[in-house]
Amino acid sequence: MDTTLADVLKVLDRLYDPAWAESWDAVGLVTGDPGQVVRRVLFAVDPMRAVVDEAIAGGFDLLVTHHPLLLKGVSSVAATTPKGRVVHDLIRSGTALQVCHTNADNADPGVSDALAGALGLEDTRPLKAMPSDPMDKIVVYVPVGDTQQMIDALAAAGAGQVGDYERAAWSSAGEETFRPLEGANPTIGRVGEIERVASDRVEMVLPRYRRRAVVEALRSAHSFEEPAFDLYEMAALPSTRGGGRVGVLAEALPLKRFAELVAERLPRTEHGARVSGDPDRLIEKVAVVGGAGDSEFERVRAAGVDAYVTADLRHHPATEARAYDEGPALVDVAHWASEWPWLKDAERLLIAGLAEQGSTVDTHISTLCTDAWTLRL
Repeated sequence: MDTTLADVLKVLDRLYDPAWAESWDAVGLVTGDPGQVVRRVLFAVDPMRAVVDEAIAGGFDLLVTHHPLLLKGVSSVAATTPKGRVVHDLIRSGTALQVCHTNADNADPGVSDALAGALGLEDTRPLKAMPSDPMDKIVVYVPVGDTQQMIDALAAAGAGQVGDYERAAWSSAGEETFRPLEGANPTIGRVGEIERVASDRVEMVLPRYRRRAVVEALRSAHSFEEPAFDLYEMAALPSTRGGGRVGVLAEALPLKRFAELVAERLPRTEHGARVSGDPDRLIEKVAVVGGAGDSEFERVRAAGVDAYVTADLRHHPATEARAYDEGPALVDVAHWASEWPWLKDAERLLIAGLAEQGSTVDTHISTLCTDAWTLRL
């Protein structure tokens, strides 16, 4: 059975949900028909001319890149501009382009996980944690004999999923009391008379987007004409998603040796690895941000790390980070090199996700260096 672009996008969107992207970003499908067959997929950091030519010449049906082709809004993609020509060539050749940018930065695992893994960091956590998905808790009071039936109904509607457990619920015994008024049609009791019913209080958590479905299931499954229930919005907790990662090395290394390790583990570029700090300083706890990271110095300092590995560090933020508070040592690498390790993760996870769907594609990772700097004197 053929694998369609829609099949591939289903997996990629689950791994790198577009909802996780920053508000300014431009992620998702740029060119391509969801119904087209995909047999070959190329992964690359940048959708540059050379990479697009590689995809077209290699007969790839889909190019997945980290960086967007059209990050800033445009009013035309005419072939009179370099990017316009790229769009035309992609469409003409039937090559789809999918972008996973800050949604991949914020994923778990994401871009900085791959960078942390390449450097051998362990026990990692997000540097800039995103809040967990909005959750509710529903509390319903049901006659004791109906408790399990109610739990089943709420679970079927999406409640009670906690980690690797489903149908998770809490119940406690109590008593409901009520007096049906004129016009009521009580399941238990009579109009005008006080009734007491041995009941269970049932509590279950649910994703907020399942709220309507769960409430409808509750009303449908409850034996009472007017079921009593409460719905609470739960506080948002930090999730395992988010930008950057903080982790520890298996053993502490002098800064000079750690920087050498960084240079060895990442693809070679003319930029290389720039280092700021005492070469003999011991490095154990490390923060990493794939891509430009000088906006995260405040979080890096708060994390209490010994070193910070990222890209595109500018003079003033770097000198302020080092000069005034004896902050972490800095290792500045090429932007492209810091994000390239993610391609292997994305490839592996896509293959696994498609296998779960019973499909497969041929994949390849571009090794073209698209770093902006080509010579260092």
